[in-house]
Amino acid sequence: GLAVHREFGTGPERGTVYFLGGGFLEVSGRGEVPPSPALRLWLQVADAAAAHEELTAAGVEVLRPPVKEPWGLIEMWIADPDGTEIVLVEIPADHPLRHRPGI
Repeated sequence: GLAVHREFGTGPERGTVYFLGGGFLEVSGRGEVPPSPALRLWLQVADAAAAHEELTAAGVEVLRPPVKEPWGLIEMWIADPDGTEIVLVEIPADHPLRHRPGI
């Protein structure tokens, strides 16, 4: 559901740059072996519950629904089509990370 900013290349080397609001996420390259299971992609979302509803409706594999962690962040875990884990993180309005004086 991310907006595509641009695509480049052709065939298996084709890459995509997604618009993330205030930034971009570029995905490119291929490997002969799958990535390490230790590799995870973390994305911040405004509303983890809404993301859960949207992704579930789209058939995305949800590994763990949104949970408020002991450190105060709300995390939801999904898997991309290749099995790479993606963590969607919501920073609640009252969390210290939401308010960073001087920055």
